[in-house]
Amino acid sequence: MANENNMPRKDDPDKAYKVLVADLVGLKFDSDGNPDHSAVKSYIEETGGIFHQGLCHDDAILETGKIHYFYQPDLSREEELLPITKDGQYDATIVAATFLPQASKFVEGGVRIGAGTGNMGSTSWGGGNGDGGIAPLMNTPSFNSRATAQMAFKALLKVLPDINIEALHARVCKGDFDTGKNLCEYPTEKVEGKTMAVIGFGNIGREIACLAKAFGMHVSVYARPHHKEWIESEGFTYASSLKDAATGADVLSPHTGLGAYNTETGKFANDSIINNDVLNAMNDGAILINYDRGEVVNTGALDAALSSGKIRHAAIDADLFKDADTGELSGPMIPYLALQDKHAGKLELLPHAAANTEHVSRVEGAKQAVDQIISCIRYKHVMNLKGDLPQGYSDAGSFTVNGVGKVTSNKLAKAANNKDTLAMIYKQVQNLNSLWQDIAEAPTQEERNKSIEKNGIELVKSSNTYISLIEKMGLKGPYG
Repeated sequence: MANENNMPRKDDPDKAYKVLVADLVGLKFDSDGNPDHSAVKSYIEETGGIFHQGLCHDDAILETGKIHYFYQPDLSREEELLPITKDGQYDATIVAATFLPQASKFVEGGVRIGAGTGNMGSTSWGGGNGDGGIAPLMNTPSFNSRATAQMAFKALLKVLPDINIEALHARVCKGDFDTGKNLCEYPTEKVEGKTMAVIGFGNIGREIACLAKAFGMHVSVYARPHHKEWIESEGFTYASSLKDAATGADVLSPHTGLGAYNTETGKFANDSIINNDVLNAMNDGAILINYDRGEVVNTGALDAALSSGKIRHAAIDADLFKDADTGELSGPMIPYLALQDKHAGKLELLPHAAANTEHVSRVEGAKQAVDQIISCIRYKHVMNLKGDLPQGYSDAGSFTVNGVGKVTSNKLAKAANNKDTLAMIYKQVQNLNSLWQDIAEAPTQEERNKSIEKNGIELVKSSNTYISLIEKMGLKGPYG
């Protein structure tokens, strides 16, 4: 991160900068039963910022040369946000799930806690893709990637293996079971050996692919062609199209995000990419897990697939909003609610809760967002830029949690600068090279077998050690 020691300050010392924090930055409850924001409040104060509970009023006297954070997590609707943001009342913003209106104005930038930025609608940075604008759009990728992937995999494990836990529990409690005689009444199929189609190879897509692989599943990944060599380098199968990925799959899990918004059609680029052709390519009785965005699945196609038995279970995690005054519901969950009565027992619906309920991820993501705001305002240095870099700013590159997302030159440099770790890695590489060379240069099969007998234990141990070191340093994954 940029700091006062190595970069010149570019902020105005006579100005009090105001940042609107319009989402929760703590999800566990405090002693008063409220979501606890104390960790982020303390962090803001440690960085020299000032934390305010509530909105900034026009007559507020604020200390200049400071960044002031106004915490108002209950804001969510356009009619609540627009009056207090349309005239640039706040210089920057930090949000997670809150959808920012186009007319909201933040001249110093915005950070979305999380990966996708489809909710960052302000024209200050050109909308959710950061296409133009005067201010930078940023995100905090990777903090909630594992939380989302783990929750998605939990949804899978609830139905596969499809052991009837409730029935078995009830019979055991009644004493109505003989293991030797009755187990044959409950045949199941294991997860291992099944095929999962993962759509998208971003941070979350890669994490779910790694989990599936750890469970012994075959993983087929559809992503842009430049991901191909990295997908294959980690032992996954690259699919050149959505349909190819879905063909013969037992489970499908999209992780593409909404994509660009088309003002002419009023839809996002990835709207309904999971359609009839994709679902019909899967094995009969397959499982759909959409913990991405509700819109990426065509609900008409899902309706047909559930009716035919092509899909036997669908787990959906999508936004649902309720008007406090009228009770009217809105959001991408609405079309799925219309399927619930028709396909009762085949649908599991969550209100986009997978990543948004993980306390540590939200807190750490919010802390990074604070760092990004500081760097952006003070030094015009932008970390985790989404879209275009506005004039007058410099790109600080990307940052992700260790082991999640791309391996960067910064991570390689960090590993190289750690002399002890570098020496350990080099030692294992030399050892592996020597042992494999001894096997490869053996003139006969008999000599190769002798070499394996002699060096097998050391070879496998060195391989395990090398892999463990690489994973510990976060050097496994695509490079970028």
